[in-house]
Amino acid sequence: MIVAQRPLLPGLGTLEDSEQSAETADHAAARRQTLLGFAAAATIAVIWSGFNIVSRLGGRSELTGFDLGALRFGVSALILFAVFLRRPTAIPWQQLVLLSMFGGIGYSLMVYCGFTLAPAAHAGILVNGGIPFTTALVAWLLLGFRPNRGVLIAFSLTGLGIALMAIHSLTVPTATASRQWQGDILFLGGALCWGVFGVLLRMWRLRPLDAMAGLATVSALLYLPVYFLWLPTSMSTAPTAQIILQGGYHGIVVAICGGLLFTYAAQTIGPVKAALVLALVPGITAVAAV
Repeated sequence: MIVAQRPLLPGLGTLEDSEQSAETADHAAARRQTLLGFAAAATIAVIWSGFNIVSRLGGRSELTGFDLGALRFGVSALILFAVFLRRPTAIPWQQLVLLSMFGGIGYSLMVYCGFTLAPAAHAGILVNGGIPFTTALVAWLLLGFRPNRGVLIAFSLTGLGIALMAIHSLTVPTATASRQWQGDILFLGGALCWGVFGVLLRMWRLRPLDAMAGLATVSALLYLPVYFLWLPTSMSTAPTAQIILQGGYHGIVVAICGGLLFTYAAQTIGPVKAALVLALVPGITAVAAV
């Protein structure tokens, strides 16, 4: 006669089943979060491709790079200021100032001014191709990041694209070579600023909405007084349609939507992986700019 074996302790089998179920649920949740992180990064690639084209249009208009920065910070702060007031101490002010100097003012002004000197295709490669390099460098210094073989291959391909773009900038006709070269330097400076910004977001583990509300508000507080008092502007002579386009895209689509998505991606899949997805931007920009 066969006798069914029972657990040595009452409820032991049920406990083991519960632990396995919880582990499976945690694994599924982590996998879902990772997929959402990559989806957010892919969406940013599309947004930033439009950013390159719209910024180039602004650079060719009467608007200066400083005007584009004012529109970005002014519109985003106007929308997110109420959110910031609900949790004004959620992020220490020292952190907010650093985020604003790198991810807000530093990145934006370098890239916007670069667009007045170099074409959108250069930004697609030097900014979005440079961001993975700078992010990995800063992550190595601050987080001890060590790239694996796949990441090194991606860096090598991106580096080749940056080198080819540099050769192109230095071999174009003399009348435009110096301007493009200066714009390319600004693009690389913007990539470095964003690399620092992404790593800081990962280090401090900030809520995306708190981070973006604080970034928009503090960037506006630091930049707009300087802009109104001392920086060159052509806002009064620019077409209204151009001002609405630049303010809406940079202030809402890029600063708010793109900023929230990048913050989420940096905290779920890490700043280096999020930055590597931005390597899609040059191709999307080149196709959309045709």
